[in-house]
Amino acid sequence: MANRHLSRSVVLQALFEWDFCGQKDKNVSAIIDRDAKEFAPGVSEVSFIEELMKGVLAKRSELDDIISKAAPEWPIDKISPIDRNVLRLGLYELLFADRAEVPAKVAINEAIELAKTFGGETSGRFVNGVLGAVYKELGEPGKDAQPIKKKKVEVPYEQMPIQHLGGAVVYAHDGADLYMAFVYDVFGHWTLSKGKIPEGIDPKDGTVNKVKEEIGLDVKIKADLGENEYIANDPEIGKIRKQVHYYLAESDFKPLNLAKKPGLADAKWFKLDAILELNFYNDILPIVAKAVTIVSEGK
Repeated sequence: MANRHLSRSVVLQALFEWDFCGQKDKNVSAIIDRDAKEFAPGVSEVSFIEELMKGVLAKRSELDDIISKAAPEWPIDKISPIDRNVLRLGLYELLFADRAEVPAKVAINEAIELAKTFGGETSGRFVNGVLGAVYKELGEPGKDAQPIKKKKVEVPYEQMPIQHLGGAVVYAHDGADLYMAFVYDVFGHWTLSKGKIPEGIDPKDGTVNKVKEEIGLDVKIKADLGENEYIANDPEIGKIRKQVHYYLAESDFKPLNLAKKPGLADAKWFKLDAILELNFYNDILPIVAKAVTIVSEGK
């Protein structure tokens, strides 16, 4: 069933993109095709992805109405886009899927796991609360069924696979002004251009290539800003350690050309004095602050 979990994660990302881009149904097939190739190239059940996505969209008015009734203190447009679409997906499977294939508790548990993986700190509890309320309203179908218990294998930190990435704080001069370039992700944060570094490639060279690929700039590495590491959930292999090496890189001041990548919505230059007011992730902020200090001292 690992393929089904991966397929649901693709549907969630496709729903998020559909929602973020204005809910344009004419784009749905292209979004599904692109996201399936990007995030689940080995999945054989592409028809499951398509049917689930289109089923959720066909029932979205009913689903949103149910969400509004189950969480009256949270208007549908005020729920975060990730949580909103996890609820749509979970409710669809809870209410409309073949229960022989997707028991009620499976639908709820899958939605909770997606919320924990892609949402914020409280997303899992929020989704659990809303779907749990609907489940009780339905009379708790399948409550007495005895699920097959799977032994959860916790991989020790030391044995988790490691993925290497490179990223850069990119700056440029425009006359007397200094600017830095950042990318804006679909979760509402400004962050750094970065990407996976292939095995055997020097991190500096790999980072230069990734910046060029992502925002269209030719950069020169000027300083080492350090590393950070975080644990992420890969739908196919479980928890992995992502190690990111960050650099300060200089480029010419010219228009940014953001690559069409899932998860990225914009890229902009910002004057130096405006940068620390932006909404950065907590682990990115110290990297940016260090870069600002180095560049300011070198004016």
